[in-house]
Amino acid sequence: MSAKQPRILVLAASVGAGHVRAAQAVELALRQTVPDAVVRNIDVLELTNAPFRRLYGRAYLDLVNKATHVLGYFYDLMDQPSKSGKNRRDRFRLAVEKLNLRSFIRLLEEESWDLVINTHFLPAEIIASLRRKDGLNLPQVTATTDFDTHRLWVNQPCDHYFTATEEGAQYLHHWGVPKTDTTATGIPIHPVFSTPKERAACCAKHRLKADRPVVLQLAGGFGVGPIAHIYGALLDVEVPLEVVVIAGRNESAREQLEKVKPPARHRTKVMGFTADIDELMAAADLVVSKPGGLTTSETLARGTAMVIVNPIPGQESRNSDFLLENGAAIKVNNVATLSYKVTALLREPERLARLKENARRLGRPRAAFDVVERALKFAKV
Repeated sequence: MSAKQPRILVLAASVGAGHVRAAQAVELALRQTVPDAVVRNIDVLELTNAPFRRLYGRAYLDLVNKATHVLGYFYDLMDQPSKSGKNRRDRFRLAVEKLNLRSFIRLLEEESWDLVINTHFLPAEIIASLRRKDGLNLPQVTATTDFDTHRLWVNQPCDHYFTATEEGAQYLHHWGVPKTDTTATGIPIHPVFSTPKERAACCAKHRLKADRPVVLQLAGGFGVGPIAHIYGALLDVEVPLEVVVIAGRNESAREQLEKVKPPARHRTKVMGFTADIDELMAAADLVVSKPGGLTTSETLARGTAMVIVNPIPGQESRNSDFLLENGAAIKVNNVATLSYKVTALLREPERLARLKENARRLGRPRAAFDVVERALKFAKV
């Protein structure tokens, strides 16, 4: 790059929280790496009309909460090419997207940008179309946000793809992406995870005695899922625990959990939304959570073993496969057996130690910086 600092767009779509969190991580890494650059981090669904935003973003959350099997069906369906060889579904979807994202397209065409970094395929698909058909001169790269990839991430022309794993890159190659155009960097996570944290200091800060296994239960930023049922199952674990449960922004769930009296053998701490997840993960022996791409990457970066619960069919079930194949997690197929499986694991300290070591091996705490440093090579300046 020349001495001129680039103008960079970081683009996501708020379909779930992971894509936005990855974009935030990329933005923060950019501001540390090129502090004089002009950086705008935009959720493209904020540049559309309410009905499309509701359909594209909120409908996903509705399926997650009410019909995960339907979500899994569409995930697999969209990962297949059209039998005719000309995917009419793709053309129709792109036409609808461009019609409803005209404000976003104006932003691309009327302002000068040197590079786009995508953490969702929606803006990448539109930019690729504008480059093919309208001659838009705008380099773009894409960072995927799960441990496997999907056909929808392939949007050519794209100057480079950053994947979580080599396997994810191989799948992009299957869809025609050249091997030279992919790098397995890991999923971009908040730069705070790139700084090692001492477990003892984190326990002391959050008033955890850590004289017994520390189990961290997560429910996402919005506090969704069967939080109370999972918490109740953890309280049934026979081994004495120190349980920390994060209810996110779900105040009713937090109040409900605070009323639960734990057995005498356990100590508990119920919290609402917190910005200190990295410290709590560093303090924990186990993280109990759905295997979203960002949460999983953060857990691995802190070298903490994971207890997988309620993976969403599709991307999260594939994240689950990755963790299990690499020996960094156990999976609970039914909350009714959670206490049994966690008790059994904690009674085998050597097995728990192996899970933690495998998690540390898989962790990519500097993924956001790796994405940024490589992406900047494609900037126009």
